[in-house]
Amino acid sequence: MINILVTGSNGQLASSIKGLATKYDNLNFIYTDYQELDITDYQKLRIFFYQSEGIDYCINCAAYTAVDKAEEEEKLTDEINSKGAGNLAQVCSESNTTLIHISTDFVFDGENNRPYDEEDTTNPLNVYGKTKLDGEIKISNSSSKYFIIRTSWLYSEHQNNFMKTMLELAKNRKELSIISDQIGTPTYALDLATAILNIIISKNKDYGTYHYSNEGVASWYDFAKAIFEINNVKVTLNPIKTEAYPTPAKRPHYSVLDKTKIKSKLKLDIPYWRDSLITALKRHNESRHSSYSN
Repeated sequence: MINILVTGSNGQLASSIKGLATKYDNLNFIYTDYQELDITDYQKLRIFFYQSEGIDYCINCAAYTAVDKAEEEEKLTDEINSKGAGNLAQVCSESNTTLIHISTDFVFDGENNRPYDEEDTTNPLNVYGKTKLDGEIKISNSSSKYFIIRTSWLYSEHQNNFMKTMLELAKNRKELSIISDQIGTPTYALDLATAILNIIISKNKDYGTYHYSNEGVASWYDFAKAIFEINNVKVTLNPIKTEAYPTPAKRPHYSVLDKTKIKSKLKLDIPYWRDSLITALKRHNESRHSSYSN
């Protein structure tokens, strides 16, 4: 039996892992949110690992992800994204636990004219990206066995995200303006969860930093258009530039991730973003209908 600790258990990714967990008889999951396990408290972390005994993997889904709010709450963001990640790396090293840590495309500044690979220079534009990068550095400087997985534009049928926000807005509005000059790749949380569990099942030891998103490229405008087309929602979309919708946190204009390394090292078959969006919308609609019928 492989024992797996999942932090941040109420988030999108952890919820997607929960949905897959029943498929694996040889995996034992321990789910914790900050109420049960505060990763910013090193001593409590040590005690938790000691009392749990034999945690083989820790999937760190705990993060401060409110990108704009992070500009106001820099200290708290740093505590969770940087200090917390460092604490986990240290405790995982002491416990001989493999750490799988989720990071972000926002560690880059968006000035590239090609997809970013793992060796490209980082230069975050906002507090969220900076603290996530600091967390990466703490992990890579530890002696722990680790996988850092940078991902982008995560969405799912769980919790709040761009897909669900668009569907909610369209209930009351017939016209929406969506940014068209920020380019990246939507990533379905269930696909990322599958990739993470594949790392564990395969017992891969090619530790290091990896990029994972779905295949393909899109703007937020493209993403929104696909959501409404697939779900057969009638709404007028207006493409706008970033300057027309100023936000507290600056975002990279281009943050497409190169996935060559993870595909070759981990033998992954990565779905195209629009195909995964079809699956996500189907699951979202089914869950809504199920809740109504109950």
